[in-house]
Amino acid sequence: MPIVTLITDFGLKDGNVGVMKGVILRYAPETQIIDLSHNIAPQNIPEAALVLYRSAPYFPKGSIHVVVVDPGVGTDRRPIAAQLGDQYYIGPDNGVITSLLEYTESKGFLTEFIHLNNPNYWLPQISDVFHGRDIFAPVAGHLAAGVEIRKLGTSISSPVRLSFPKPVRTEYGWSGEVIHVDHFGNISSNIRREHLGDVVPLKVKLRDTDISHWVRTFGMRPTGDLVALYGSTGNLIISVVNGSAVERLAIELGDRVEVIFPS
Repeated sequence: MPIVTLITDFGLKDGNVGVMKGVILRYAPETQIIDLSHNIAPQNIPEAALVLYRSAPYFPKGSIHVVVVDPGVGTDRRPIAAQLGDQYYIGPDNGVITSLLEYTESKGFLTEFIHLNNPNYWLPQISDVFHGRDIFAPVAGHLAAGVEIRKLGTSISSPVRLSFPKPVRTEYGWSGEVIHVDHFGNISSNIRREHLGDVVPLKVKLRDTDISHWVRTFGMRPTGDLVALYGSTGNLIISVVNGSAVERLAIELGDRVEVIFPS
């Protein structure tokens, strides 16, 4: 059974997600459609890129990931499909695949990119503002039904890539920044487990706040304590036990996170 996942900034109020599912099922009625997120902040391409990167590697071979966070809809931005290792992506060429592409390349896996310029695999009528329904959903349905990716359009070699900030090694540890806030208010940084290795930080500093409690899991400190730990994807996160770190600290994306090593 083919699998198609959906990531959008549509929310669930207006029926747009359901319409996309209906179009996919017209062409591939046996498809299993999985909602990864429809609560991406409006037009927030980096957030969608992060969710895609964190999610896609856990899916079975051949899964198709449709991402429609598309502030450039109707402009000259390209609609594309991509094979990234044993996974597929369909959506706008706006850099949303950057992190997953870098991961795929780091593993030495196959990559292929297709400009979706073959209208035989679109809906007959194309709106200027809803390519999720009119282009990306039918293409996903055809791909799920067994159409080869190369039939969907013209091969290209240079998809758009975003430039994500990287953490920097400092004299005292590492310096990075806030990249995401999750549903619980946990604050995620771009500093990862592989940067710190086995070192237990003396202190984590988020803007003007020092976090001295380094834990393995939330239950190691009392409710209300501010703690630092590794999240499920290996990123350094700052949390309030049974509370919201973002509400307490009022941080913003891009705020500095520093790790101080013991001297």
